[in-house]
Amino acid sequence: AAPLGPPVYVDLAYLPGSWSARTVDEEFFRRVRSLCYVVSGDDHLKEGVLRSLLDALLSAKHQWGTDTQVTLIPTFDSAVMHEWYQETHERQQELGITVLGSNSTVAMQDETFPACKVEF
Repeated sequence: AAPLGPPVYVDLAYLPGSWSARTVDEEFFRRVRSLCYVVSGDDHLKEGVLRSLLDALLSAKHQWGTDTQVTLIPTFDSAVMHEWYQETHERQQELGITVLGSNSTVAMQDETFPACKVEF
């Protein structure tokens, strides 16, 4: 375990995918406070821990003690994400968490993929 210290504040944090997604817990969100969290990695391993990861954000954000607005940016469509969003929407609003959804796509070099524009 790393020694306790003050939280780190960043504008944008990518949450790890695959097996590393299991390391993102409430303590992670207490220590790494970001204006935007990108939830990437559309794979079955992340899907298995996605709900606990999202719940950890809610729990930790409650303890931040500030009015910091947080944006959650999923880069893939997920039944787990939809369910969590519906079940916790009121709590998200109380805590100042916005989940970006986007049906936009970008076409580049014979490939089309979902996209979301974020401005600071």
